[in-house]
Amino acid sequence: MRPTTVVKLLAGAAALPLLAPAGPGSWGRPPAAPPAPAAAGPGTLCVPAGTLRGPDGAYAEVGLCADSGGPRLTVSAPASCGRAGSRTPYGCRTTGTWTARHAGTTLAGTLPGPAEYPGPGRYDVTASVHVRSEPAGVDLHGTVRATMPLTAPRPRPTHTVTADRTTLRRDTTTTVTYTVRRDSDDGDGSARFGLIGEETSGVRISTTDPRCVNPLIGRYPATTRLPHALDCALTTLQPGHPETVTVRISLGPECSTVVSKLGYWMPDGQALYTGGMLPGPKLTCV
Repeated sequence: MRPTTVVKLLAGAAALPLLAPAGPGSWGRPPAAPPAPAAAGPGTLCVPAGTLRGPDGAYAEVGLCADSGGPRLTVSAPASCGRAGSRTPYGCRTTGTWTARHAGTTLAGTLPGPAEYPGPGRYDVTASVHVRSEPAGVDLHGTVRATMPLTAPRPRPTHTVTADRTTLRRDTTTTVTYTVRRDSDDGDGSARFGLIGEETSGVRISTTDPRCVNPLIGRYPATTRLPHALDCALTTLQPGHPETVTVRISLGPECSTVVSKLGYWMPDGQALYTGGMLPGPKLTCV
């Protein structure tokens, strides 16, 4: 009987921890929620978005992909296409446009194409696509949709551009001062700052700043320059040392917006793509 008794005692001892409370006041307490998933770094998320069908068994299974984690959100729509019953291996080319709704805002672009990345969250993406095959045999149009949960954080900006005013007026010359800041120890002090208005409006952008020129166009030895655009080469941007560019924007009887952008370098040895582009302030006309 002794061996049987030993087995029963061991079984009873093993069961005791399952019946005992986990700690003071723990009776009836629900199990702890699993930890929230950690934010992902830059990456690509692809999800199925829909199937297009056409005559003679033509089909295209379309997905939507989003690259996030950088300054831009880039959306593409890869497709797998073919014809029912055919053994022909088809390659598929997708073109079109996309829109995405996120936190009450709407983003838009072409396929494939970028928009400024607002940050993590749920993106409801709709794409109008045109799928054609190579060799020919599939030619389909349609709309596909997908919900994409993106978790990559929005990167902290390394540069910023501000302006001391946001509006222009007809038949008026307005002086605008732009301030360009570099807030990162990465990169260097070089940047290209550009402004451009609407060509057909007659807007003229000028400055006495020697770092800036109106862009030259035409074949050599042409000397024609664009009066509605300005290009500035900045070379001493440092954290704690912003640069300012003051310009004069002259409007006639027609209105024009003036947009700006900044191009800058970031370190990555001799890699080809080491820089970035940043949209600056947009001046509107009233």
